[in-house]
Amino acid sequence: MTTTVVVPQRQVFMNGDEAVAFAAKQANPDVIAAYPITPQTIIVERLSEYVSNGEIQTEYICTESEHSALSACVGASLAGGRVFTATSSQGLALMHEVLYLASGLRLPIVMAVANRALSAPINIHNDHSDMMGSRDSGWVQFWAENAQEAYDWTLMAFKLAEDRGVNLPVAVNLDGFTITHSAEDFRVLEDRDVAGLLPPRVPSVKLDPKAPITVGALTLPDYYFEIKRQQEEAMRNAANVFPNVTRRYEAIGGRKYAALDLYQMDDAEVALVCLGSAAGTAKHVIQELRASGLRAGLVKPWLYRPFPTDQLLDAVKNVRALAIMDRAISFGAPYGALCSDVISALYNNHKRPAVVNVIAGLGGRDITQEQIKDIFRSTERLAKGESMDPVVFVGVRE
Repeated sequence: MTTTVVVPQRQVFMNGDEAVAFAAKQANPDVIAAYPITPQTIIVERLSEYVSNGEIQTEYICTESEHSALSACVGASLAGGRVFTATSSQGLALMHEVLYLASGLRLPIVMAVANRALSAPINIHNDHSDMMGSRDSGWVQFWAENAQEAYDWTLMAFKLAEDRGVNLPVAVNLDGFTITHSAEDFRVLEDRDVAGLLPPRVPSVKLDPKAPITVGALTLPDYYFEIKRQQEEAMRNAANVFPNVTRRYEAIGGRKYAALDLYQMDDAEVALVCLGSAAGTAKHVIQELRASGLRAGLVKPWLYRPFPTDQLLDAVKNVRALAIMDRAISFGAPYGALCSDVISALYNNHKRPAVVNVIAGLGGRDITQEQIKDIFRSTERLAKGESMDPVVFVGVRE
């Protein structure tokens, strides 16, 4: 049983990047290795200032590329250190090879991803194509709606990653510019309380010249499959450990988190599923729609990997129609990445809502209140049995 002792907290005014940097500072990492890229740059700038000012005793490595940054994190984590990095878009794509290395070696690295569209054409604004391109790389994924959540999830990421039953890397996603560069009030824990939540890492296995081990050896068909199976079991165990982490955090900070953020879902007949900052706009729209009589609701996954199948099924069990919003295109696939996951979760359920996949907000294009209202109205018609295309593009010029 977790005892709730909510500690005093300070109210601060920061943008989302600064919130992540502040949380990473409080986690007191041994090594930070990073390369700046818009819109992530503020994170590593602030962290370099903290190191320069002596606010944290951390080895800061400014590498020549994102591939090198994550490679340095791999080495530091193998040596037993607490490790943090951050990236975005093309930087995450350049890390792609090393993402699989970090997860396959079971390294509890924490990485902030300032979600940004992938080239070409070049674009520095938000969508989710970067992380969706890496969704099956074996990283636990958290998604934040605002600066407060970005701060909280960064701290919880270290707690989950370093759990001995997990030992997996964790990505904390925050929408580029919409969250990274938007400043707002939020609350932070005191350093001593974070230290209580995150004592120094004690690795179960590490590189030590006095006790040599082999890491990353060639593994042929006789053992490779078993190692991947263990990795999947660790991901499933992350789902089991996750509630303990959120309860522990709630007991300290007073903010309650779960795998899903459910808004007005108790009696919802139609609902929207989306990740990240668009959920804030959707919540405002839902208030207006409910005032006009439409029982609308929202399902926002805070935890995307491992995917919270059971929680999702319970959340939508009484929903008649569901719109799933993807801020990325899975080219040539029947649906977007998030929608594919939702449909897969629903497939074996005897009672399934009608589903439409909405593609919106690519390259930073606004997802407006009117567009979300239209999505709900269309979903209402779908609930009444009217037919519509299974995938619709909202906000694109035809």
